[in-house]
Amino acid sequence: MKYYLIAGEASGDLHGSYLIKALAKADPAADFRCWGGDLMQAAGANLQKHYRDLAFMGFVEVLLNIRTILGNFKACKADVLAYQPDVLILVDYPGFNLRMAKWAKQQGIKVFYYISPQIWAWHSSRVHQIKANVDEMFVILPFEQDFYAKYGMEVNFVGHPLLDVVQDHKADPNFRRKNQLSDQPIIALLPGSRKQEISRMLSVLLATADHFPSYQFVVAGAPSQDKDYYFSLFEELGRENKVHLVEGQTYTLLQNAEAALVTSGTATLETALLECPQIVCYRGSSISYAIAKRLINVKYISLVNLIMDEELVLELIQDDFNVKRTTQALTNLLKTGEKERIAKGYQRLKTKLGDGGAALRCAETMVNRLQE
Repeated sequence: MKYYLIAGEASGDLHGSYLIKALAKADPAADFRCWGGDLMQAAGANLQKHYRDLAFMGFVEVLLNIRTILGNFKACKADVLAYQPDVLILVDYPGFNLRMAKWAKQQGIKVFYYISPQIWAWHSSRVHQIKANVDEMFVILPFEQDFYAKYGMEVNFVGHPLLDVVQDHKADPNFRRKNQLSDQPIIALLPGSRKQEISRMLSVLLATADHFPSYQFVVAGAPSQDKDYYFSLFEELGRENKVHLVEGQTYTLLQNAEAALVTSGTATLETALLECPQIVCYRGSSISYAIAKRLINVKYISLVNLIMDEELVLELIQDDFNVKRTTQALTNLLKTGEKERIAKGYQRLKTKLGDGGAALRCAETMVNRLQE
């Protein structure tokens, strides 16, 4: 069968790649075409558009780039029609994918959605759009089945794919030597994957480093960004000789770090599964944040706290994300008692997420549905 997948972010590329490999096992005759990234391409899909050209965040940023976004929709629709897939598989990325779902349904193309949009967090009315345009929804968070059930929609809970990703990771014992890092303890900085958020986050994160001279601060480079972009930011912020950059080694970095400052997103859950103590940070544009604050109806922004339904890890959001607060929070986090509290919480989190094998369970169910 022919599968067309659309992912618009680094996390979607990662999970999409696992799904492609699982679908190839479940359907040996499978053919794949995608909008995604390097990982999906490496897994066997014919990549048509890279997600680095799709990533616009926040209300203001979307408006400023509306012409490009509309052009992307047009190009994607034309490519799907040319390929004539048996199913369109949408991976998270709701701003783009929910519109593609509506269009595909009108074209008579079967639509599967892997990794639900966070409609339980805001704009819950979109559930009606999903119910109308998505043939099968495959969710990865334990509370999402109950959420959809409230709207009379049966969905497939397949487990969280990050369990397999983290389990598959093998740490590099020569990590420090390869990256010219000293024996000083490491603080990992994960400033996000999009240029807008990276530039916003790093100014505070790197200024915080000045207060911890006995630690070395190491930035995890996003796969979607060139290292020269980071070096130019380091120079602009006057930190070119005070911080390190590693690329394609985020998991090993977290395994070697004493703690991490993490931009809200999938990375917060990855950090937890790798058992690294963390502080969750986020700052958006003032207009985007003001709009989002009116719309969002959950208590937390990090996946860790949302799944646990408690503030297991500290969240510093918008005005609270400043050098003074970050310095205080990191000082507290590095204390033994706080590390032990978070470590116990991480174990409870893993128990809630259940067993691995999400991608294969999802792929087998998808193939079965298509063969019915």
